[in-house]
Amino acid sequence: MNIRHLTFRLLQVYVAVVRAGSISEAARQLHLTQPTVSQQLKRLGEAVGEPLFESRQGRLVSTEVGSELYRASREVLGRFDDFDDYLVALRGGERGRFSIALVNTAQYVLPRLLGPYSRVHPEVDVTVHIGNRRQMLTRFERQDDDLYVFSHPPSLAHALAGRFLHNPLVAVAPRGHALEGSEQVAMGELLEERFLLREPGSATRMLFERWLQEQGLSLGPTLQMASNEAIRVGVASGMGLAVLSEHVLPPEHPDLVILPVVGLPIESHWQFIVRRDRRLPHAALGFLRFAEAHLAECVEPRLLCNELGRLLSGLEKQPWHQS
Repeated sequence: MNIRHLTFRLLQVYVAVVRAGSISEAARQLHLTQPTVSQQLKRLGEAVGEPLFESRQGRLVSTEVGSELYRASREVLGRFDDFDDYLVALRGGERGRFSIALVNTAQYVLPRLLGPYSRVHPEVDVTVHIGNRRQMLTRFERQDDDLYVFSHPPSLAHALAGRFLHNPLVAVAPRGHALEGSEQVAMGELLEERFLLREPGSATRMLFERWLQEQGLSLGPTLQMASNEAIRVGVASGMGLAVLSEHVLPPEHPDLVILPVVGLPIESHWQFIVRRDRRLPHAALGFLRFAEAHLAECVEPRLLCNELGRLLSGLEKQPWHQS
């Protein structure tokens, strides 16, 4: 037997003939001519080197060798049917893997999407990397991940962005602060107090400092802290004030109060970022489609800013998506 002469098409034709019991019926099912099916069987018989059929009362019946070939053919074709099902699921985003990198503050946001998504798509393996903005920009430049989440995106020369959630920045003070309960507070009234800040390069800090500059204001005493959680605890314990993403605050925050500062909240947005020069896995594309379709079910309506349709349209135009 010369295995190199066997093809999937020969095996498919052979299985169809065995099941149909006649060449004419197999030809009809396969949408082939009868001479074509006969020629395929001849080629198969020559490759095997043994008779595959014998005729009994006008019906083709497999020989012992033919029966063994039929079992082997079904197994091979069945495995590739399974593989085809796998590809369909993969391309539909129902299985596979992708990685997503997000700045620290986004860890308070993304689980609202990843939780429901993972329940619907348990066979997709998602790896999440969390770090400060500088670390995530390094990952972005190295193309380490498939998706990125920023509130203040990097250069989009090689990337596409899609906003999906409002990210209001609010001024917070400890419960019992002298201005708690005020109808309006001018930022100038707060600048003599210490402000707790993230590291230089943090998007929240950049937006806050830019806003102050636009108002002609400057900070007084400051204290730099390594995380939003540390700042939140620091404010609650009376160490100072802060401007934080509203998403950082838990639903119930009895130790904190949001001050009604004129001009706040500072408006920003969470955005998904995809590099143009990196092929996006089917699973990552499936996640973006899930987010676009189910975002309203996962976040508060007042925070919704679903522009992922534009991002998905942009991705469909990328050469790697069309290939």
